[in-house]
Amino acid sequence: MTQTPELSVRAAEPAPAVRRRRRPHRAWSVAAVTFLTLIGAAGFASLPGLLIDPLHAEFHWSRGTIGFAVSVNLALYGLTAPFAAALMDRFGIRRVVALALTVIAVGAGLTVFMTASWQLVLLWGVLVGLGSGSMALAFAATVTGRWFTERRGLVTGILTAAGASGQLVFLPALSWIVDRHGWRPAAVTVALAALAVVPLVWLLLRDHPADVGLAPYGATEFAPKPPPQRGAARRALRALASAALPHTRRSSGGGTSVGPFWLLAGSFAICGATTNGLVKTHFVPAAHDHGMPMTAAASLLAVIGVFDIAGTIASGWFTDRFNTRRLLAVYYGLRGLSLMFLPLLLSDSVHPPMVFFIVFYGLDWVATVPPTLALCREHYGEDAAIVFGWVLAAHQVGAALVAFLGGLARDAFGTYNPVWYASGALCALAALMALVIRERRTGAAVPVAVTG
Repeated sequence: MTQTPELSVRAAEPAPAVRRRRRPHRAWSVAAVTFLTLIGAAGFASLPGLLIDPLHAEFHWSRGTIGFAVSVNLALYGLTAPFAAALMDRFGIRRVVALALTVIAVGAGLTVFMTASWQLVLLWGVLVGLGSGSMALAFAATVTGRWFTERRGLVTGILTAAGASGQLVFLPALSWIVDRHGWRPAAVTVALAALAVVPLVWLLLRDHPADVGLAPYGATEFAPKPPPQRGAARRALRALASAALPHTRRSSGGGTSVGPFWLLAGSFAICGATTNGLVKTHFVPAAHDHGMPMTAAASLLAVIGVFDIAGTIASGWFTDRFNTRRLLAVYYGLRGLSLMFLPLLLSDSVHPPMVFFIVFYGLDWVATVPPTLALCREHYGEDAAIVFGWVLAAHQVGAALVAFLGGLARDAFGTYNPVWYASGALCALAALMALVIRERRTGAAVPVAVTG
């Protein structure tokens, strides 16, 4: 008789645990909202490459001038990211992302009234650049850092692929609108798409697991929500100084940690130069130079997005299991090889070798993001999201330079071929830079949680 209550308690104990196991962790729903948000915001990033020829034809602006506006957009996209990550720690993810989407909508919507090139720089370059930078990959880094301690590489790959998914959704539709109705309705479409995501962010996104009484996914202990971090700009600059300047970030062995940042930033600058700056901006006009219709070229660029989804998610899976430095070297090496062959494949129609390039290049498009972010976490711990924001700034500066220089090269040489070959050589350099990033010794490891 004395054992009956004890047996009853033991029999009743497993039931709550079973129920908890069957219920998905809230982190996955937050990741899903983040994914959908990035998809909805990806439309604005799909449009610049489609505008070069229409704006050149209507306003007679040089491709270099239009490329300069795109370069301002890309540069601000990157330079805003580290400050946005700090602002998210100060004001919360929801507020920063909702405001960013609104700024994007205003900038894209007002472009329909522009009559001078400086207005393109101000609206599309400055406003859309600031808005997009505020919810760039630093947004994904902040979400994964707060909500996940396990499966970070996989989740990073999935969230990074959101941009490719948005490209897949918007590029064919936007190219059709530009071809049939002109560039202005396409700009309005982008503005409306950004606005449509704002309610989704405000109602469903949560800033921290503690907001709903949970520990991060994979964590064994509950972590209270940290207080808001004031001085966002100072914190962003302090994180940059700590990562980049000598004698500021000491490892446990008493040395300094300078090399990894510059190697990561340099290789990621080449990544941006050979993706957003080169292919996303100039592939459509380059294919159009060879007689390919704009809708066909834009559809090929969208197909890159299809395979980018698979490539980036796979890269996240690989990042959780393999050496991140070697992964980066392989990714950059394969990308450079494919770019070297591209001038031989461009023609007035879609043919099997071009399709092979699109598939091959698409798998590699942003596969570099999960291992790069993992290396930032390895070396910079709690500042990882902000340091990654600065690395992303280098990515976008590289993209901005090639967006501008690619337009100048086309004006000067009448062809994009020199740009393709130079970019292929830069990828080889990036592969070497990735290989020489040193590993952080186990005794010098820093915490990997990215918190406020």
